[in-house]
Amino acid sequence: MVVGGGLAGLQSLLALRGRGYAGALTLVAAEAEPPYDRPPLSKALLAGAVEDTTLEADWAALDVTRLHARRATGLPRAGVLATDVGDLGYDGLVLATGASPVRLPGADSAVTLRTRADSLALRARLRPGARLVIAGAGWIGAEVATAAVRAGANVTVVEALAAPLASALPVAIGSRMLPWWGEADVILGAVVDAVEPDAVHLRSGASLPADVVLVAVGARPETAWLAGSDVVRGERGAVAVDGGLQTSAPGVYAVGDCAAWESPRYATRMHVEHWDNALHAPTVAAANLLGGEDRYDPVPYFWSEQWGRMVQYAGHHPAGDRVVWREDAEDRWAAFWLAGDQLVAALTVDRPRDLLQARRLMESSAPIDAALLADPAVAVKATAT
Repeated sequence: MVVGGGLAGLQSLLALRGRGYAGALTLVAAEAEPPYDRPPLSKALLAGAVEDTTLEADWAALDVTRLHARRATGLPRAGVLATDVGDLGYDGLVLATGASPVRLPGADSAVTLRTRADSLALRARLRPGARLVIAGAGWIGAEVATAAVRAGANVTVVEALAAPLASALPVAIGSRMLPWWGEADVILGAVVDAVEPDAVHLRSGASLPADVVLVAVGARPETAWLAGSDVVRGERGAVAVDGGLQTSAPGVYAVGDCAAWESPRYATRMHVEHWDNALHAPTVAAANLLGGEDRYDPVPYFWSEQWGRMVQYAGHHPAGDRVVWREDAEDRWAAFWLAGDQLVAALTVDRPRDLLQARRLMESSAPIDAALLADPAVAVKATAT
């Protein structure tokens, strides 16, 4: 049984069948729609470039009992999944329930962006002259601001930290990106105190007029329903899994945004809420659910399209102890984090080849010549010593 109707849930079903499992399979999904791709919700779908992001699947060949619009409510005992319309039995279980946007206290009239319906509703309100206030200058905030400006909206972004993306990246990185936001009004170091249907009030006393307010201050794993079960969760709610993606409950695995795995590569527990993780982790979970001993310890990868630029990131920069920069005259640049002579993370702006080669070097753990790495004329792969 798989709980969660997103990419990670679908990939779990595909992986189980791909590994030769021929028994009964059930999908329990809170949303009424078939699984769909979420990255376009803040990019192509919001901009009107596409209308349908449904993920392709041959459901007849998969032979899956699909229970949509059914919400999991607990794991009262081994082998039993409680739902809002009754209990279901299982022999093996994959948790793929994703994450839900954080909502600000007192911001009941604000919108969030997580579902296809959210994206389409927001798109309908992004008209020329519309006043959009975005709380949060993170990845979602940047992508929505980009689409909104292109639609002719007047965009104001309120960020509590000192730079865009500062909750995910060092301030020095976000500060280099700040000039990109020139078509929006960005207010840094500001805290939202209250939201009304036509205004956002800041703790400083300032008020911002708004026709629509988007809260984009992060997400939390959709795991509150596991309270009282044998499944251990961390402080932020992510399900704690081992290197094989098994939870503390026998026969129960977790993948995607709701899971945090033990990583020997980075000597920490990793919680990565990105598409690439949801795509690949289910292969390991399915193999182990069927008796395998696979390990999951990737170099995480993420991308964002914002302000006419392609931003890509791989690795885990907190593991680094210094940063090496490379840039060219066309404002294409990259930051590389090293731990000793090991490359542990990379962020590139319009330098996709650099990112691809850096990721391969991280996977191989090859020692790096930092001086060569700083030279944009040297291929990243050629910096290995």
